[in-house]
Amino acid sequence: MSSTLETDLLLDRRRLKRRLLFWRVLAVLAVAGAGAALAMRGGAVSTAHLARLSVEGTISDDIKLTQAVAEAARDPAVKGMILSIDSPGGTVAGGEGLHNALARFRQSGKPLVAVMRGTAASAAYMIAMPAQHIFARESTLTGSIGVILQSFEASRLMEMLGVRAEMLTSGALKGEPNPFRPLSPEGRAVMEGVLRDLHGQFVRMVAEGRHLPEARVAELADGRVYTGRQALELKLVDAIGGEPEARAWLEKEQAIPPGTPVRDLDPRGTAERVLGVSLRMLMKSLVSEWVAIDGARAVWQLRP
Repeated sequence: MSSTLETDLLLDRRRLKRRLLFWRVLAVLAVAGAGAALAMRGGAVSTAHLARLSVEGTISDDIKLTQAVAEAARDPAVKGMILSIDSPGGTVAGGEGLHNALARFRQSGKPLVAVMRGTAASAAYMIAMPAQHIFARESTLTGSIGVILQSFEASRLMEMLGVRAEMLTSGALKGEPNPFRPLSPEGRAVMEGVLRDLHGQFVRMVAEGRHLPEARVAELADGRVYTGRQALELKLVDAIGGEPEARAWLEKEQAIPPGTPVRDLDPRGTAERVLGVSLRMLMKSLVSEWVAIDGARAVWQLRP
């Protein structure tokens, strides 16, 4: 009898939640419509604030992102920027593009402080170079000052399979590197020259950003990663800390008033952002209804 009662209560609970789902969806759509309408009319007047640019995952050449940084530099309401990084790096061109956009932001006269979180390596370290002050956690993995060019070579495998690749090129080096044949000595020399040039560009960025001699940076730029503590000793970062310490530095060194709000810098338009938030709210309601409350969950959590 008790088991039947519990089953009936559970079923009633599910029915009630499903009735409420319609009104939840309707409310989310109403908020989205109102937000989009407000965005199309120009939205509210912007107040003084700090911009937070979060760079996560692989860095690529993102035109919208660099344009958003440029707009923040021109916006009189933006009083400074917190660059929050958690990325293993990315393409050299992507890192260079964002580095240059942040350098122009700094040249506009507005303060720029970087906060390294879990990882800020390679191109992710590169983009921190325009910052006036760089904070890292003691356990942050950073550095990895270097460039990698890689390919694979499968000629022996193809030979075993009885397959041969034919290639016509306009020049001897046009097809280098080629996964279907070994890299020629001439091709290797050319690729190593490209690698050295890209590496030299990276070293110069670090030398300028950290006010270190290029020779000293070159000694550190063998591709290895450093912990935040090691990077501090090597003067690759300025201090140990996170966003609270970065806010305190902005208040003390850059006269940013305490309590100045922080707004995330998003390259999407206002209407697009409102729609994205609304969709996330809708998905959360659906997941809460059909999975999280009464269904099975498979969640893996890594704890320190």
